[in-house]
Amino acid sequence: MQYLRSVLFIAQMYAMMLVIGLAYVPYAVFSREGARACCKAYSRWVFWTMRWMVGIRAEVRGDVPSGEVLIAAKHQSFLDIMMIFTALPSAKFIMKREILWTPIIGFYAKRLDCVAVDRGKRGAAIRKMVEDVAEGRANAGQLIIYSQGTRVAPGDKKPYKVGTAVLYEQFAHACVPVATNVGVLWPKHGILRKPGTAVVEFLAPIPPGLTREVFLSELEAKVEGRSDALMRQEGFDPDGIH
Repeated sequence: MQYLRSVLFIAQMYAMMLVIGLAYVPYAVFSREGARACCKAYSRWVFWTMRWMVGIRAEVRGDVPSGEVLIAAKHQSFLDIMMIFTALPSAKFIMKREILWTPIIGFYAKRLDCVAVDRGKRGAAIRKMVEDVAEGRANAGQLIIYSQGTRVAPGDKKPYKVGTAVLYEQFAHACVPVATNVGVLWPKHGILRKPGTAVVEFLAPIPPGLTREVFLSELEAKVEGRSDALMRQEGFDPDGIH
């Protein structure tokens, strides 16, 4: 029965992405805030339907930043993207350039000034983004980077890439780590959605000025340690016993 409920939830989720996305196009074309309102409206629709259709509750914890800041987040599935975006007042993501060609999502990513990077050219794209913000050519806000560069399933281990440390140095702002357990309930692949509480947690900021090595070590320790704890709360042992 849970599998069937998951199928129905996913089907309506993508259908409503088209409906809500097209409904907001006239507003979004002329207003960045219109684009932001659309994405938040869609995310809230997903949160509402997933609660009663598949039994997943969305919960944001910690002190949510509102100023210009770098956010380095754990990435496990599409759900953590929506939860982080909805929690922040002016979020934009560093993402793969291919996403710009995705129907609906690509249009809104452009309108929100998300930073699209080519594989192998991340450093050049980050430098240009920092320069654009500094010189007033791009809007400031909360810039989100996924430090492992991809979705990582619960229990898997992937290194934290140096690009986050480079951005931390160039951006010269505090970095807010974000932990999550959403992959336990909403996996990166597959259809089945499991009931439980999906958590995104904003952790204590890492101040600017650390060396790359110290920064990356502290970031990984904070994000992985707290993410493991959140996953255990949902009955998943990230060390392999679950």
